[in-house]
Amino acid sequence: MREDLLYFIWKQNKLPKKLLCASNGDAISIKATGIQNRLEGPDFFNAKIEIDGQLWAGNVEMHIKSSDWYVHHHETDENYDNVILHVVWEDDIAVFRKDGSQIPTLEIKQYVSNDLMNGYLRLMETFNTSFINCEKDLKQVDPFLVENWLHRLYIERLEDKSKLILDLLQVSKNDWEAVLFVLLAKNFGSKVNGPYFLDRAKQLDFTIVRKTSNEPLQLEALLFGHFGLLNVDDCSDAHYLILKKEYEYLVHKFDLLENESKPAFFGLRPLNFPTIRISQLVNLYVGGQNVFSKLMALNTLEDMHQAFSVSTGSYWENSYTFGKISKKRTKKLSKKFIELVIINTILPLKFCYSKYVGKDWDEALVGLVSKLDKEVNSVIKNFEKIGSKTQNALESQAKLELYNNYCSKNKCMQCTIGTHLLNRNT
Repeated sequence: MREDLLYFIWKQNKLPKKLLCASNGDAISIKATGIQNRLEGPDFFNAKIEIDGQLWAGNVEMHIKSSDWYVHHHETDENYDNVILHVVWEDDIAVFRKDGSQIPTLEIKQYVSNDLMNGYLRLMETFNTSFINCEKDLKQVDPFLVENWLHRLYIERLEDKSKLILDLLQVSKNDWEAVLFVLLAKNFGSKVNGPYFLDRAKQLDFTIVRKTSNEPLQLEALLFGHFGLLNVDDCSDAHYLILKKEYEYLVHKFDLLENESKPAFFGLRPLNFPTIRISQLVNLYVGGQNVFSKLMALNTLEDMHQAFSVSTGSYWENSYTFGKISKKRTKKLSKKFIELVIINTILPLKFCYSKYVGKDWDEALVGLVSKLDKEVNSVIKNFEKIGSKTQNALESQAKLELYNNYCSKNKCMQCTIGTHLLNRNT
């Protein structure tokens, strides 16, 4: 039993319209359930409840047990002074406001139908034993409802990604170019080195990237040194020694803290080695001023692909690590990698920046992401196994949001699909 079932029962008007009684015997009639609050404070605002013939307007709080009121210390919180009704599954103790007045309590377990409870238990019974709770019933849900829910989930995912962007924006004092650099570094690190690259990029003053961007050797030395790629033991490679010397000069010039940590190589395909990714990132910024502004001005996927059509430096055409020669190969960013950058960096930035400047980009972003190929990962593969096909990147992003923030957390009562299935049988 979870509190979100109580929210569902309340919002969906699953309680009888009449014959409701508070624990003290007072008649209760629900005139308006109010607006659900997802932040701090009571669960529903501005409800209208008739209690013993008196109409009250105020807030409603919900708990599994009424004693949870004290467990959560609501008795000392002024946010709960205007609670007019305490809705609980089980009333195990009387609850009082700060001023000593008792709050009317409605115990609802006696009013909930067996059909609803059986439907809820059926939906929840497979948690921890299946991929998602509703996998047996998902095919029965109206595709139009699913499509609309996925669109909403994609916007929700963009909003989730905006949190990091806004944090970076605040730290950088509204320097969008600096924010872009940090996010690109994280993406260029991919899954294995992404967290490490993110942390290192946040520690680099972007003004130094600006100052060195017109000097390819300096920019390469700066990024290779800062991201821990010049910590190779006993390396006599000429290019390595040149970069090492240049980085030592930059450390002294800009008063940098030398980096003794290293990114991971183990388990990566050579084209994903951090040496290759950082060299490609270097070439994206060499001579590039106002990279953020240029990317934000792009409105087609073709232009975005062209903007990221960069290769490594010439040294890396023959190598994957310092001092080891390999067959010559031009190492450009692949179409698949560029599309991951568009999905995870460019579109979230466009979304966030558009809101920042007061423009509505939702429709355009949905159009762009719908044209991108779906991502392939374990979550999407599992959706495919239960018969839920994924058509494009919008749907793959939405399903990641669905699984990570709803399915895996057992939040079926906060999911449009879950509430639809429960409503259908009650």
